[in-house]
Amino acid sequence: MTKTILITGSTDGIGLLTAKKLHQAGHRVLLHGRNAEKLTSVQQQMGGDVEGFVADLSSLDGTHQMAKAVLSKCARIDVLINNAGIFKTANPTLPSGQDIRFVVNTLAPYVLTRALLPVIPADGRILNLSSAAQAPVDTAAMAGGVAMDDMSAYAQSKLAITIWSQELAAELPDGPVVVAVNPGSLLASKMVKEGFGVEGHDLDIGADILIRLALDEEFASAPGRYWDNDAGMFNQPHSAAQNGNHRAAVMNTIQDITAGLEAWPGLRGLNTW
Repeated sequence: MTKTILITGSTDGIGLLTAKKLHQAGHRVLLHGRNAEKLTSVQQQMGGDVEGFVADLSSLDGTHQMAKAVLSKCARIDVLINNAGIFKTANPTLPSGQDIRFVVNTLAPYVLTRALLPVIPADGRILNLSSAAQAPVDTAAMAGGVAMDDMSAYAQSKLAITIWSQELAAELPDGPVVVAVNPGSLLASKMVKEGFGVEGHDLDIGADILIRLALDEEFASAPGRYWDNDAGMFNQPHSAAQNGNHRAAVMNTIQDITAGLEAWPGLRGLNTW
C-alpha cells in the first residue's frame, strides 16, 4: 500500500537516501529542506514529481509555516520522520539566546509533530531521530542563555527528543506509534564529516532502519520505545530518561518555551501534558 511520508532534512545524508529509496518503492514522499535551490535540485533528481517544503527549523515561526503548508496539501500523513538535525555550527547561539541544537533537534520536531497529529492516523508512525550520544538535559540551557560545547548541546538535545517521544507515546496509547531511533553511530553524513572529520559508515545502515521502522509490520506496536541500531534492537536510552522528575522537568521546559504557540490554529492541542 502506498504511504505518504514526510521526511525533514531530506536534501542530504540519511534523509535524502531514505527519501530516494521510499520514492523508488512507489511511496508519496514529501521532502523538506532549508535551502530552496538545493531542495529544487533534489526534486529534479527524483523525477520532478516530488513535493517539497522549504523551512528553516532553527525558527519556530518557520516551523509553523511549514506545518501550515503541509496541512494545506495533505489530508493524511502516514509516516513523519523527524530527521533534520545539527551538531556543529560556527554560530550556535540564535538571536533568541537559545542553542540551535535544542531548537532544531528537539523543539522544532516537537512543534511540527504536534501540528500534524490531526492528519496522522492511528496506524501511522512518528520516527524521531535520536542518537547514541545522550546526556541529562540542562533545562536552563534548553530555555536559552547558557553557552554549551557542541557535544553537550547535541547529546542533551537528543535525550530531550527521546524523552518527549516517550511522553507523546504515553499520551497516544491507541496510536500513532512513536519511536525514537539511533540510526547508527558515525554514519557518512555531512554532519558527521564536518563534526568529526571522518568519512563515516555506510549511510544505507541508517536509511534501511528508518524504512523498516516506517513500514514493517514488526514495528506496528512499539510505542515510546528507543531503537538502538548500533545494537540492532530496542534498548534503554540514557538512564536519565527513566527518571520521572527529569522527564517532567524536560517536558515542562518544552511547554514553557512553546506556550505562546497555542494561539496558532494549526497547533491546536499543543500543550496537553
